[in-house]
Amino acid sequence: MPKFETVRPVEHAPEQMFDLVADVERYPEFLPLCERLEVRSEQERDGKRLLIADMTVAYKMVRETFASQVLLKPQDREIDVKYIEGPFRYLDNRWTFEPREGGGTNVRFFIDYEFKSRMLGMLMGSMFDYAFRRFAQAFEERANKVYGRASALPAA
Repeated sequence: MPKFETVRPVEHAPEQMFDLVADVERYPEFLPLCERLEVRSEQERDGKRLLIADMTVAYKMVRETFASQVLLKPQDREIDVKYIEGPFRYLDNRWTFEPREGGGTNVRFFIDYEFKSRMLGMLMGSMFDYAFRRFAQAFEERANKVYGRASALPAA
């Protein structure tokens, strides 16, 4: 039942950060533990996109693939991820991108999950916890690389 939530102020616009997180096929290039990500299907309706994606995570000799439903809502600046199948009992993940006064974005990342197997949880749990805690930072670093760095933002 690990749960993690963070709000990270970044210097980039909400739309830029949304686009960066929505570009799921690029995750293996920069996201901790993400070895592979493949979009199985994609549908668009009412300005929203629904993806079904398989993500393979790896640490040392352990590799696990799981499927998720990713709902991209650009007008709301939200991304909701629901678990479909794989090594978890459940996984719930949500991103929101809130404009900051004076520019930039508050990137809110939430994840709640539990492994099906207690043994896998013991083996991978601490690494998943570390990786999930690094996700928001990894996306900020990716944004700086893609969009460049602006001046530092005032504290939230």
